[in-house]
Amino acid sequence: MENKNIIIIAVVVVIIAILGVIFATGILNGGEKTAGVTTPFKTEFMEGTFAGNVSLENDSEKFMHSYEDKENKITYNISTVDDSDALMDIYYIQGVMNPEKRSFNGNDWNIYFTQAVQGNDSNSSDKPMNIIICQSQGEKQGYLIYMIIDAKSKVNATLNTYGESYTGFVEPLLKSITLKESKNVPKIYEEFGLTKDQFNQQMDLVKQYKAGNTSVLQQQQEAAAE
Repeated sequence: MENKNIIIIAVVVVIIAILGVIFATGILNGGEKTAGVTTPFKTEFMEGTFAGNVSLENDSEKFMHSYEDKENKITYNISTVDDSDALMDIYYIQGVMNPEKRSFNGNDWNIYFTQAVQGNDSNSSDKPMNIIICQSQGEKQGYLIYMIIDAKSKVNATLNTYGESYTGFVEPLLKSITLKESKNVPKIYEEFGLTKDQFNQQMDLVKQYKAGNTSVLQQQQEAAAE
C-alpha cells in the first residue's frame, strides 16, 4: 500500500511541477509586434533568434531559461532534459496530444497547441492563455520551448500552424535553432524529486492510459484511499 501511495503522490508532484515551470514567469505587460526586429540568444544547449524584441528574464538555472517579449506579451521558457518524450507522455493525460510535426535544420520537432487558465487572481482575464510547446528528442537529450501567449496579447494565437503566433514567431524561431549536446543534462525524474523506480512506475500508468485503459488513474486514487 505504501508503494501505491508513493505513485499517486508522484503523479501529483509531477503535474504541479510542470504547471510551475510553465507559469513561473507570471503575467506580462506590453504592446504590439515590432516589425523586422529580431533578438539572438545563446545557451549551453541551444541558440537561435527570436522574432521581436525579447529580453532574458530568468537565467538562474543552467538548463532552463526564461525570456520575455514585453511588447507582444509573450514568454518563452527554454529547457533541456534527458527524456522529453516522457514529459510529453505526461502532458498527454492533461489533453496535450496530436502534435504537428516539422523538421528544420535536421531537427525533428513535435509542435503542440494548448490553453491554460491564467490564475485565480480576481483581476486576471477570464480569457485563457495560449501555449505552444515545441519538443525535439535527440539521441542523448531532449529540448523544449514553451511559447506562452498572454490572454491580453494582440498576437493572433490561433491554435494551429496557420495563426500568426506560429507563422510569425514559432516557425522563424525553429528555423534559426541550433541544438547542442550538453554534459550532465538533468534527468527528468530528478527534476520532479523522484527516484528512477518511482518515475518508471508512474510512466507505466501513463502508458496504460495512452493505450486505452483510462480507468487506471481512478483505480490509483481508489487504492490510495484504502
